[in-house]
This record gives sequence, structure tokens and C-alpha cells, in this order.
Amino acid sequence: MTDPTGRADLEKDEIHAMAWEFEQLRSKIVRSYTQTSLPDLVTASHHLGALTGLVRNLSDEVFFRATDTEPGLDFGPIIAAYTSASAPAGRAMNNYTEAFEQLGFLRRYAEAPASADLRDARRAAFDVAQDRLDLTVDSLQDTSVTLRLTADRIDGTPPRVLAALSRSAHPANSIYRVPDRLPATEPIRLAYMPVSRHAR
Repeated sequence: MTDPTGRADLEKDEIHAMAWEFEQLRSKIVRSYTQTSLPDLVTASHHLGALTGLVRNLSDEVFFRATDTEPGLDFGPIIAAYTSASAPAGRAMNNYTEAFEQLGFLRRYAEAPASADLRDARRAAFDVAQDRLDLTVDSLQDTSVTLRLTADRIDGTPPRVLAALSRSAHPANSIYRVPDRLPATEPIRLAYMPVSRHAR
């Protein structure tokens, strides 16, 4: 069996790295629009592609750990970190795709003949896009915070220390399994022990 010592720190670093990626995308989206402007479709397409990739990465990380059979490790806390972040990441995706739809509408009718109805429709599309972008930014923030908080709760007590702890003292968020202990040795007894002649 490979020595799993240090794996907890490695896993925590990877979760923090993913949180940073969500934060980076959030910063890019925040800079792409203002109260009076929206991102163009090229920029929005890049953002949507990046967001799709991050959500896919979340599921990949869960898949890799759910199929890992390393006997000395319990990936439950790691999987929980990624799956907890999947809900706000999914909301970010949902909101951005709704904003993306409105951007497509505005592009489609950008050069259409002006009319009162079209002006109202454009205004409504702009407002919806703004609202959905704001919600996307909030959800991305929630995703990165969730990843960081769950990573920080993961316990990295070394396996040898765990072996010395009692069952009740075992950290709930440890990724290490308590090493199997050998059964206590007892004197070997024969099935039949003849009685000494002197004892008769």
C-alpha cells in the first residue's frame, strides 16, 4: 500500500486551486458589464465556456475520488467539498445561460427598425441580462467560499497518530482510515490437553 501521509494537504490545495479558478472567472464577469452596458456575445461565449469547464471539472473530481480504491484513504470529505460546491456552481451556470439568451436577443434585433414595442423588449432584455449576471456573480462567490470552507475543515491527522487515538477521538473529517490493528496475541491452547499422571 502506498503511504498516504500528506495526501490531505494535497487534496486541500487542489480544492483551494479550484476555488481560485471560480474567483478568477467571477472577476472577469464583473469587469465585463456595468449598470449601462453588457458584455458582447464573443466575451459572453468565452465566459460561458469557462464556466461550463469549471462545472465539468467539479464532476470529474468527484468521479476520480468515487472510483479510487486506495484502502488507506476515505475520500468522503473531499467528495463532499466538491458536491457542496456543485449547487451554487449550477446556479451560476443557469443564470449565465439566461443572460446569454437575452444577449442573443439584443444582438438579433440590434439593427431592427425602431418601434415602441421593440424598445420595450430591448429594455426588458437588458434588465433581465443585468439581473442574471448579478446572480451569476453572487453564485460564483458562493461556490468559491463553499470550496474554501469545506477544504479548511478537512482533517490531516497522520495515519499513525489516528491509530493511537481512541475511536471517539477520531476526527470526523479525516481522509485517512484508521489502520487495522493486529488482534491481541493469546497463549496457544491445544484442543486436547492430557492430564499429568501425577494429577490422577
